[in-house]
Amino acid sequence: MAYNGEPKAVFPDTIRFSSLWNPVGSRETSKNKTVNLTKRQQAILVGTLLGDGYLQKTGSKNARLRLEHGEKQKEYLHWKAAQFPKLFNSKPIFIEREHPKTKRTYAYWRLQSHATPELGKWCALFYTNGAKHIPKNLVDLLTESIALATWYMDDGYYDPKQKHSFIYLGRVTREEADIARDAIEKNFSLAPRVYDKKEKGFALFFPVAETKKLHELIRGDIIGSMRYKLSLTP
Repeated sequence: MAYNGEPKAVFPDTIRFSSLWNPVGSRETSKNKTVNLTKRQQAILVGTLLGDGYLQKTGSKNARLRLEHGEKQKEYLHWKAAQFPKLFNSKPIFIEREHPKTKRTYAYWRLQSHATPELGKWCALFYTNGAKHIPKNLVDLLTESIALATWYMDDGYYDPKQKHSFIYLGRVTREEADIARDAIEKNFSLAPRVYDKKEKGFALFFPVAETKKLHELIRGDIIGSMRYKLSLTP
């Protein structure tokens, strides 16, 4: 969870779309259409919401999933969309945003899902008054290795020199960071430490021995373009 609430780039912007696809994204699904997520899809969604995914509430019960990734992670964006074929039926759009102060241009790909009551239920779990948070019952949600792998692909970092890893949590509370650590420890027998990275917020630190166990656990679920986040040797 590298950030809370709205997607990262929330400053006034100049946007260039790479195609004529609707920049707002997909609209509501049919009122009579129900999307039921499989156990695997739920696990991937948990990892996505702990990471860079953003749920936008649309009405009292529905929500849509917004995915945003840089050019180097375009394959990863397509992989995520492919895991939820009933939620996504449009193509990603390319967006450029210019920061009004630094004038630096930020470029990334965005994909938005249909809005459904199923995602509305997940929105209620991960958001309070529009702000994303780590749920207190995370230990009941983060139970599958694919969920941890997805979270790591989103917010994980591996230092090949020091051979340790981090999962960045962003500006969550210390209580939320402890909830994340405890869930990983209980469900995956890993022992990360909570680090306060000051301006970067909290992070989960995996020392060398714990990194080896973490990478062994999630290696089979890491897609090709994201394997740079893993150690070279199992």
